[in-house]
Amino acid sequence: MNFKTLHDFELKGKRVLLRADLNVPIDDDYNVTDTTRIDRLKPTIDALRNKGARIVVMSHFGRPKGERRKAYSLQFILPFLRKSWGVDVAFTDDCIGPAAAGLGQSLREGQVGLLENLRFYKGEEENDESFVKELAKLGDIYINDAFSAAHRAHASTEGLAHALPAGAGLLMSDELNALGEALDKPQRPLIAIVGGAKISTKLELLGNLLPRVNMLALGGGMANTFLAAQGIDIRSSLCETDMIEKAREISAEAEKSGCKIILPVDAAVDSVMQEKGVPPDTCDVTNIPAGQMILDIGPKTVAILKEAVGKCKTVVWNGPMGAFEIKPFDRGTVKLAQFVAELTEQKKIKSVAGGGDTVAALEQAGVADKFSYVSTAGGAFLEWLEGKTLPGVAALMDEKKAA
Repeated sequence: MNFKTLHDFELKGKRVLLRADLNVPIDDDYNVTDTTRIDRLKPTIDALRNKGARIVVMSHFGRPKGERRKAYSLQFILPFLRKSWGVDVAFTDDCIGPAAAGLGQSLREGQVGLLENLRFYKGEEENDESFVKELAKLGDIYINDAFSAAHRAHASTEGLAHALPAGAGLLMSDELNALGEALDKPQRPLIAIVGGAKISTKLELLGNLLPRVNMLALGGGMANTFLAAQGIDIRSSLCETDMIEKAREISAEAEKSGCKIILPVDAAVDSVMQEKGVPPDTCDVTNIPAGQMILDIGPKTVAILKEAVGKCKTVVWNGPMGAFEIKPFDRGTVKLAQFVAELTEQKKIKSVAGGGDTVAALEQAGVADKFSYVSTAGGAFLEWLEGKTLPGVAALMDEKKAA
């Protein structure tokens, strides 16, 4: 992909404005419950420090809606940054103005500072030109390492890339390269595994995937709607009845484009969605008992999907195959994920996965670190799958900056 990275700049002594995504999950006591986003920034922090940069980190946190609200201050995150990055992190209680400028000026080569929440100002989300200019005063070079925020045309994700010499951090670079290899220039055959509750939320995704992939495996509630579109009585299962005709259209389009759609042939069923200490009942999807609903793919379907994945060179995964958050209805997703991970470790396939539920499901299966690449970006990953232009990425690929 045509973009600069931090390696393309002479950084010694320069103030580097680093856009990170520190919008991390916390508990009621402001303890970070998942440090993945923090930990993944360490290679970029290390590289910038080794190059002698003066690192000014900026991020949003939550939705303070343009108001200074203590509950959304980023100060709580400092000990978690220090522990993960292995370096002291200074902090200022503003992200523009004299206090913010003073932070950057006080840093020596290799030191790190953190600005207060960008969203304390409405100009951040509005991509306001005057706010961009105020941020630009704080640095000499802009590095974006927040792919998960790249689908937002905000001041710190899009505006700054036009105001300062700009490039991608190592996390952003890895993400873009991995996604590009997976869908834009994949090794074929390519299979996309797509789950989730509703077709309606993934229409654009399916439309973008059909002409690009060789096989499309569907699971979760959205698969039920496709089964219903074939005239199968899915009983009490989740189904978007108003999307049945759309499911038929997608199936017809898949046939035209040479994309094979794989639907469940059997399922784990129950009358209620609750955790059970015993294996669930399974049956063919054409023979679901009255009052029962599909809650996971069954063993026959898992076997079919394993066979399909085994014939492929690239796997793109978004969405669980069932109600994975409730045991034992995680079995289908777990078994398939472990198989994809196994082939990945054997270097037989490249596997890229992303989306909030997907990451949680892979972690539950114990294989999140065994895929070729797992994106923690929720909305940005989904919009990339949908073929949309991400403003934060497009800004880095500006021809003037890439020349």
